[in-house]
Amino acid sequence: MTPARPPRRTPDKSRTGLLLPLLLSLAACTSVPLPPWPAPGGTPKAPPVAAPAPSAAPAAIAQPVPVRPGMVIAPPAAEAPYSAAVAARFPAPSIIYNTPGLQEGRSSFTSNAEIQTWLRDLTAEASRSPGLKAAVLPMGQSQRGEALEALVLTRAAGADAAALAASGRPTVLLIGQQHGDEPAGSEALLVIARELTQGLLRPMLERINVIIVPRANPDGAAVGQRVTAGGLDMNRDHLLLNTPEAQALARLTRDYRPTVVVDAHEYTVVGRFLQKFGAIQKYDALLQYATTANVPEFVTKAAEEWFRRPLLTALRTQGLSAEWYYTTSTDLADKKVSMGGTQPDTGRNVNGLKNTVSLLIETRGVGIGRLHLQRRVHTHVSAISSVLASTAQRAGDLGQLKPYVEKELSTMACKEEAVVEAGPTLGQQELIMLDPVTGGDRAIRVEWNSALTLRKLKTRVRPCGYWLSAGSKTAVERLRLHGVQVLRVAEPGSMLGDIYRETSRAAGARQDVRGAIADAGQIVRTEVALVRGVVDAPTGSYYVPLNQPLSNLVIAALEPDTQSSYFANQLIDSLDNVARVMSEPALRAEDLP
Repeated sequence: MTPARPPRRTPDKSRTGLLLPLLLSLAACTSVPLPPWPAPGGTPKAPPVAAPAPSAAPAAIAQPVPVRPGMVIAPPAAEAPYSAAVAARFPAPSIIYNTPGLQEGRSSFTSNAEIQTWLRDLTAEASRSPGLKAAVLPMGQSQRGEALEALVLTRAAGADAAALAASGRPTVLLIGQQHGDEPAGSEALLVIARELTQGLLRPMLERINVIIVPRANPDGAAVGQRVTAGGLDMNRDHLLLNTPEAQALARLTRDYRPTVVVDAHEYTVVGRFLQKFGAIQKYDALLQYATTANVPEFVTKAAEEWFRRPLLTALRTQGLSAEWYYTTSTDLADKKVSMGGTQPDTGRNVNGLKNTVSLLIETRGVGIGRLHLQRRVHTHVSAISSVLASTAQRAGDLGQLKPYVEKELSTMACKEEAVVEAGPTLGQQELIMLDPVTGGDRAIRVEWNSALTLRKLKTRVRPCGYWLSAGSKTAVERLRLHGVQVLRVAEPGSMLGDIYRETSRAAGARQDVRGAIADAGQIVRTEVALVRGVVDAPTGSYYVPLNQPLSNLVIAALEPDTQSSYFANQLIDSLDNVARVMSEPALRAEDLP
């Protein structure tokens, strides 16, 4: 079968009658402005004023392939893990998307080689368009040697990080298939890439830059497994950076500094939900933004009011249903349902600590193969198009938001409180699921762990920075991969600090709301007391100041008594190798090369 490649075409307004428009006129979407932003000295000032929205939002949908007699859109109903009545609740969209993995009669998803060809064809096509820059960016290699690649699309002077920064436009990073058994996001990002390059989304590039990683876990995708080739869940590795795949994404965000990040996933439809509750998952999309300790308040407000609310409107316009993201553990006796976790380890939460608007979009897909695949891709295309449109509309606001937040964070060192560890709030929630036989709605009351209101489990005064021993090279390397400034002590000195004294220790395993994290290994669970004293800083040791934009990420990594910390996960092998610095040190230190 000949691979489906992105066709070269010129948008033809006469063909828009074939489309089911998304109607993402953002001026009509409900959006509550942020409260007045505090000015230096505490005097309120007016919030940033949004730039005028385009007079007509671009039709945010891919050019369809017309439905032809005999086209195979999904497996026969007999292959579905539920009744025909349930399947009937999810009709195919009135258009058909076209990627290699979505071709008629195809039984496999787009291969890694086909993705590489797709990106290069789009780059070649973009080169024929004046002012449009497209480049395939090598990010590294997977554990099995597969190329990790991103497509950069911009109208800046070039496709390198400096050119995108100089453009003054916000950059959106779109990431697909961190979990190899969640293919719809990857297929949808190929559609989005084509439409940005030569289709209906192309006008967005007048106001934003876009970077697309269609498949972050090619090894897992090749065999249809959630984890990487090494058996690790890479979406729990974004603070530690033990996998080359997570390291590649960290370098990309460090260099290109996106303003908005979208993580495209799929969620379990039957499985443990059917076993626990006797019901089938209903929603086309589950959504959540960063919900971990110390995400700046204004970043959270922007995620909710500028992005999630318009996104809900866009999905409703398409007849698609949505809810907050939730999951449940693999323990069948545990009937609690939890929103996405509060630990600083997922891409969603770590990118929030990098002061980006970080959004998770999950479609109903795990465990149902290719069933409803066109609808799942349509859901992702609709949701991601809404995010792109919101970014274009709010480009001016976003241009002020991140510098403001980063400046505020830099002033908080040595004095403000930081949350070292937080957890969700337990309550009750009514979820709508589907009866597995009749397909009708079934309301189920559950215990609900909400990540929207965090319980503070441990708090401490922010230090001025952290001292790390000369032997802490792995920790330093990982912090610098994130973009953290780390200084090397050039002459011996001493500092006032808090030293960690261990009061208890146990071995354990990292946990998330699903249960034990795949192949995360044993961690050191420690409790500590802080002892004030003088910290000697010999030549060659390190100082990590907290008067920098990524200070909240540094706290997540270096406070030792949490399950996500570098000490707990043995990137720092002794409490003697780290200390909190409690006054501005008078050190002679230098930036690392």
